[in-house]
Amino acid sequence: MNTVVVTGAAGFAGCNLTEKLIEQGCTVYACLRPASEHNKRLEPLMASGKLIPVKLDISEITKLPELIEKFNSVPDTFFHLAWNGGRDDFHEQYKNVDDTVNALEVCAKLGCKRFICTGSQAEYGITDKVQTENMMPNPFSAYGAAKTAAMYLTRRRAKQLNTEWIWGRIFSLYGKYEPSNTLIQYLINAAKNNEEIHVTSASQNWDYLDAGDCAEALIALGEHGKDEEIYNIAYGDYRPLKEFIAETVTTAAKYSDCSFSLHNSDKSQNISSLIHYDKTAEAAVSLQPSIDKIKRDTGWFPKTRFGEKLPEYCH
Repeated sequence: MNTVVVTGAAGFAGCNLTEKLIEQGCTVYACLRPASEHNKRLEPLMASGKLIPVKLDISEITKLPELIEKFNSVPDTFFHLAWNGGRDDFHEQYKNVDDTVNALEVCAKLGCKRFICTGSQAEYGITDKVQTENMMPNPFSAYGAAKTAAMYLTRRRAKQLNTEWIWGRIFSLYGKYEPSNTLIQYLINAAKNNEEIHVTSASQNWDYLDAGDCAEALIALGEHGKDEEIYNIAYGDYRPLKEFIAETVTTAAKYSDCSFSLHNSDKSQNISSLIHYDKTAEAAVSLQPSIDKIKRDTGWFPKTRFGEKLPEYCH
C-alpha cells in the first residue's frame, strides 16, 4: 500500500490506524467529521507531509473524489471505519448501512483495489461457542444488525464493482484514544480516585486487544487479506472478565494518591474490596474469538499482552 483512504480517521480505532499507516510511509487521505474535537489528535502528524485531511461527514462521502482530485496521490486501498449512532438507535444504524455502501461505491470510483471495512463481534450475538468466521450471524442489537446487513450488501456489491472486499470483525479494544465511557476507563478512574466499583457478575469470558495491535491487523488485511473473506480481529486468549477487571484495578491503584494503594501491606485485599460484583446479573455476551484465520492468511498476531501498557494508559 502506498496511498490509502481512511474514514473515521480521528476515532479510536481510526486514529491508531492512521498513525501506523503514516509510520509505515503511507500517504493517508484522512476523512474527518467537521468540527469534531477528535480531529486535533491528528495535528502532530501534519509535519510528516503524509497526512491529507479531508473534512466531510460520512453522509457526504460521495463528494470525496472531487475533494481529492487536486492531489497527485491516487489511493490504492480504502479503509472504512466511520460509524455513527447508539447501539439501538435504529434510524442512525440503518443510515450507516447506506453510508457504508456509498463508501464502497466511492472506493471503486477512485480506482482503489481493496475495500477493507470494520465489522464487529456484535454480529455474532449471544453464544457460548467459540466465535469463528463461518458462524452464522445472530445479532440482537440494531448496531449488530446494521453491521451484518452492511457486510452482506457490500460483499455482493464489491463483486459487481470488481473491487476486492475484506471484512474485519473487531472485538473489544482498549488503549490509546480509548473513549471515556468504556469499562476499562471506568475502572481506571474509579481505582485512581479510591471509589467503589460496581460491575455485573463479570462471569462471562472476554477478550481485549490493544488498539495499536488492531491497527496492525487492519494493515495486514490491507496487504495480505484474501478477497471476499471475513476475519476476526482480537487477541484470541479469552478468559473470565473478572480477571481483566482485577488486573486493571490493581494496576490503576498504583497511580492513586489513596493511602491503601501506597502504604497498606495487604494491598490486594484492599483493592479487591473496592470491586462489587452483582451476582444476580446474568452475563449477556461472552467473547471467545478464534483468530486462527487472520494469523494463517496474513501472518499477523497480537503483540501486546493485556496489562503490558496499562500503566501508560493510567497516567
